[in-house]
Amino acid sequence: MPATKRTKKARTSTKQEFGEMMVKQVMQKTVQSAHLQTKGDVIASFMTKGFGAVPVVDAKDKLLGIVSEHDLMAALDDGHKLSDVVASEIMTCNPYSIHPETILPTLIHVFRASDLIRVPVVDVKDKLVGIIARRDVLRAYLAAGPA
Repeated sequence: MPATKRTKKARTSTKQEFGEMMVKQVMQKTVQSAHLQTKGDVIASFMTKGFGAVPVVDAKDKLLGIVSEHDLMAALDDGHKLSDVVASEIMTCNPYSIHPETILPTLIHVFRASDLIRVPVVDVKDKLVGIIARRDVLRAYLAAGPA
C-alpha cells in the first residue's frame, strides 16, 4: 500500500487581525452626552454610572466639547458647587476626536500622544456616533488572540 502525503489545510480564522480592526468595530455606540447648559452635578451623576468623560453636543449631536472627571474636580477645587456650574463653563472645547474608520493602531498613537483615556467618535460632519476608551482597545486586542 503506497504512502500518501497529507497536506495541512490552511487554518481559516473568523477572528480579524487586531492591526486591521477599526474603531467602529469596538467603540461604544450608546453614549451619554450633555448639552452646554447641563449642570455639573448631572454630569457627575453620569460618571458615577460608569461614564468617565461626557461629550458635550449641540441639538444636532455635533461635538462641541467634553467634560472629564478632571474638569469636575477642578471646579470643586476652585470652590464651585457642581450644581452651580454648567458644561460650557468647565468643558474642554474642541476635544480630540476620531473617525469610525480609523484603525486601532492609529488610535493607540493618539492615546499615547495625548494621555487621554477616552476619545469621542464622530462622523464626517462632527456628529457624535460613539466613544472609545483604552479598555475597549485592550479588550479587542485580547479577543483577537495571538497573531
